[in-house]
Amino acid sequence: MLDYDFMRTAFVASGVAAVLAGVVGYFLVLRGQTFAGHALSHVGFTGATGALLFGLSPLAGLVGFTLVAGIGMGLFGEKLAERDVAIGMMLSLALGLGLLFLHFYTAAATQAAALLFGNVLGVDSSALLALVALAAVSLGALVSIGRPLVFASLQPELAEARGVPLRFVSAAFLAIVAVTVAECAQIVGVLLVFTLMVGPAAAAMNLTRRLWLGIAASAALALAEAWGGLTLAYNTDWPTSFWITALSGLVFFGATAARRLGEAM
Repeated sequence: MLDYDFMRTAFVASGVAAVLAGVVGYFLVLRGQTFAGHALSHVGFTGATGALLFGLSPLAGLVGFTLVAGIGMGLFGEKLAERDVAIGMMLSLALGLGLLFLHFYTAAATQAAALLFGNVLGVDSSALLALVALAAVSLGALVSIGRPLVFASLQPELAEARGVPLRFVSAAFLAIVAVTVAECAQIVGVLLVFTLMVGPAAAAMNLTRRLWLGIAASAALALAEAWGGLTLAYNTDWPTSFWITALSGLVFFGATAARRLGEAM
């Protein structure tokens, strides 16, 4: 399997995206912002189709549009009701624009399908370098806001009383989420971003309540699911995104069952 260049590239690309998704996704679940991640994936579809319409790189449109939307969502506020309204409005607007872009450029329909469901086997060397660079920047940014992010996630009222800028932390974190969504979209597509960003994190939380161990477990599970999906896809000729999604579901439900069994005993 690894004798082929495209398979080696796919393993590296999926590994980079999976580790980033596992780490960022843990905080996304911890903060109760999975709806934001879901919305940003659809916003990214609009950005990518818009970029195709104007002759630009789909990845550039994906990253740029999700980044702007993520920062906007974060600046809108920390209150759940206000945040969900803002996210819902951005989501509906983005989907409408995406439909408009496809209307004007029907030649993008084939590429749009790849954006929706992913095509990790189509990642070339230049795209791989971009994914590695984006992942490095995102993880560096996450480390730089790590302490206030943990504080604001676990005890938001106390963090605000201590002077932690919650709005800035929220905007910075959702900007990181936006880049992570763009990475995951290259692997599993915008419709299945939850596969790598939420599934492993939720499973890790069922396995351990320790913060740093949970983050490591989330990243490890995401990596195992991505590489396992690629291996199964190679041996069955079924879509890679399907296998990654199936493994993510199995791991999550297995971890949930194990936690409940442990509590019952």
